[in-house]
Amino acid sequence: MKTGRPSKHPRPAFGERLNELREAAGFSQEQVADKLGIAQRTYSHWERRPVALRHDQLVSLADALGISLATLVGADKSPSRGAGPAGKLRQIFERASKLPRTQQAKVAEFVEPFVAHQEKAA
Repeated sequence: MKTGRPSKHPRPAFGERLNELREAAGFSQEQVADKLGIAQRTYSHWERRPVALRHDQLVSLADALGISLATLVGADKSPSRGAGPAGKLRQIFERASKLPRTQQAKVAEFVEPFVAHQEKAA
């Protein structure tokens, strides 16, 4: 769901790609800005206006979105399934995989029956 006020100007190519990658990762502008330690307004400017980011800013931005630097700058021309930003569910499972094994087992106890039930219903 799009929020905020529409821009009066078309986004530059980098801003358009940045917007698409952020939305595909399931993040709001504010969430990415928080990860980077910048104001949401600054991040919004990156999506809406031509900008010249430093290398360290690009690296931090790619890390925050969970993508490669090549994908961020558009050098990765052939993304395959599984490449690019992780979806929200994948991010949750990646976080769960860092829990102790006993807690991972509890997550699996809940998720496996739910998925099995949904597969039967489909």
